[in-house]
Amino acid sequence: MEWLSGNNFLLALAVCAAAALSTVIGSLFVIFSREPNPRLLAFGLAFSGGAMVYVSLVEIFWKADAGFAALHDPRTAYVYATLAFFAGVLVLMAVDRWMPNPHAAITPGNGGDEHIKRLGVLAALAITAHNLPEGLATFLATLDNPVVGISLAAAIAIHNIPEGVSIAIPIYYATGSKRKAVIATVLSALAEPVGALIGYAILAPFLGPAVFAVVFGMIAGAMVFLALDELLPTAKRYAQGHETVYGMVTGMAALAASLVLFK
Repeated sequence: MEWLSGNNFLLALAVCAAAALSTVIGSLFVIFSREPNPRLLAFGLAFSGGAMVYVSLVEIFWKADAGFAALHDPRTAYVYATLAFFAGVLVLMAVDRWMPNPHAAITPGNGGDEHIKRLGVLAALAITAHNLPEGLATFLATLDNPVVGISLAAAIAIHNIPEGVSIAIPIYYATGSKRKAVIATVLSALAEPVGALIGYAILAPFLGPAVFAVVFGMIAGAMVFLALDELLPTAKRYAQGHETVYGMVTGMAALAASLVLFK
């Protein structure tokens, strides 16, 4: 099949790696910026959340439905796509309960150096755990349709920036080492392409309409949960006006425009 070609594989891996690298950008903001702009952060997070919700419900969910429709009647296909969607929600809920993501919630000055350093390590572990399914989602979406995959990667890249901040702040303030702060974010960022490769290695022998349908349904559910549980609430905490709703609508519009232009 076309989506198993070597060129598509390398493109999907490159897109996944590029989205992951934005985590490192977060650490650079911590090291080189004097004063972060909370309103811009709120807008960016909401933009990412809106883009994720839109692409999940308008494009990715219907890829799951189409995959199931190739094997079943339309009603059964829709039921299976819906079940896959909520299975994705449940999976991310389980990950979140097992290791809550301290996304953009860690600040210096709330304890001694060892306490702050420990928070940084916990942040890195939690964000790494969340990055694994994100990497697989970006990789498989790009493998199937580069336009959808790149759009999803852009949304993930935006929300990865404050995750890099969450890791770098406590590591930097506890150790005084810019190098260690950057290395910590690099290691966390690697979870996305690594997660993509591990997931692909497991799924590759079984890839076909049914597997893609299940995976895309779960991706759609997981991305919507991520946006509603993490991105939009965090954006609201940083907002000082209507940045959250403006960012969300702008993110949706940007994804809509990209899908319309490249259909």
